[in-house]
Amino acid sequence: MTERDGDTPLYPNADGDTETPAGLSRRRLLAGSAAVGAATTAGCSESGDDPQTDRPTVFVFNTGDGTVSVIDADSEEVVATRDIGATASFPSNQYAPGLTTDPADPLWLNVGRGVRALSVGTLAQRATVETGSGANWLELTPDGAHLVVSARDDAHAQFRLDADPDSDTFGEVTGRIDRADEGGTGDNDGPGPCDVTIHPDGGYAYVPDIWGDTLTVLDVEAFEIAAQIPVDPIGEGFARPWMGTAARDGETLLVEHDEGETGTESVWDVSDPADPTERVRLTADDGLGERPLTSEIGPDAETGYVFTPGSEDVTVLDLVTGEVTGRIDLGGSAFVGTWGTAHEKLYVPVRSNDEVAVIDHESGETTTRLDVGASPYGATAATVRPGDPDTSSVGAVVAQLGRQTGEIDTTYCVGECACGHEL
Repeated sequence: MTERDGDTPLYPNADGDTETPAGLSRRRLLAGSAAVGAATTAGCSESGDDPQTDRPTVFVFNTGDGTVSVIDADSEEVVATRDIGATASFPSNQYAPGLTTDPADPLWLNVGRGVRALSVGTLAQRATVETGSGANWLELTPDGAHLVVSARDDAHAQFRLDADPDSDTFGEVTGRIDRADEGGTGDNDGPGPCDVTIHPDGGYAYVPDIWGDTLTVLDVEAFEIAAQIPVDPIGEGFARPWMGTAARDGETLLVEHDEGETGTESVWDVSDPADPTERVRLTADDGLGERPLTSEIGPDAETGYVFTPGSEDVTVLDLVTGEVTGRIDLGGSAFVGTWGTAHEKLYVPVRSNDEVAVIDHESGETTTRLDVGASPYGATAATVRPGDPDTSSVGAVVAQLGRQTGEIDTTYCVGECACGHEL
């Protein structure tokens, strides 16, 4: 559990209870075990059948039951719910929708104490890397060559992975920066690199440091710190920058802050990618919703959408003027969102309601609500639809058995969640 300035707990983790759910009989457990044995004997593969390409698809990860809801972005319908025995809260989604076009391409997730790649066509595991932290954030570079990872407590480290699915070293660590010696505020033993977003030129990544009150700029190719900008608080206490999103036009960066009683939002100029400068800091007095956590930026690069779960809405920003222009009521708490592959609609998992709200950028309104699995959190998109699973395969049976016993590979969540593991 992380304390904020010795005050109230900041978004505690759940206790990780994985007891067998009520109603799960010994017969079902034995049947599941027998099925695993039968599948192994039959030598079944773990691949699905006939993944579909050129099918705009949104993936929503349900942290409550280890499933992923598969949404057809054209018809705006949930077309499948797949049990993958794992879940993710902050999957790579900044450039992933445009890069994930082949069934063998990876979906990159934050799972357990590291990151994991699943083949989008089968949802089978392709790679996994442990980081030494239970809190991880990750993003692909625009060309898909690298995956940059921020590993917070207790690692306080940055990783670069080979993300080229055709590479012989796919999934291997190609760079690491240990940052614990920078120290942190209060009793924290490092700067707490929290989130990562990448400039569209691919040369620089931005890392908000929640315990360092800094914005760190990484040179992606050299994989070293290029600059580190102090982030000053607007009042007493600490600025606590923790999440960020770079716009696709290369001009603007949004940063969320766990600052003050309700949180703040800053807008940065990154037209010189190696030298970000803060333009404005927005507060509740400016109309900002409560507890800003993450953000997405519209296709025009002029509109920001900040997920503010404390007030159960999305705060809309004019990035040109640096002002709040409105709030979109969600009727529940949402922590993240993702654009569909056309970058026209924003898919927002509303965790408290087990649904996804679809926001149309052109109208600025919620146009659709979709029922999904239990406690949806993370989301990303692709142009590949997974094929139907081979339900007799070892992977499918083990995943289903894991769900019945409550044993799924968990993820780190911020907020009112039961994601099940300690940092």
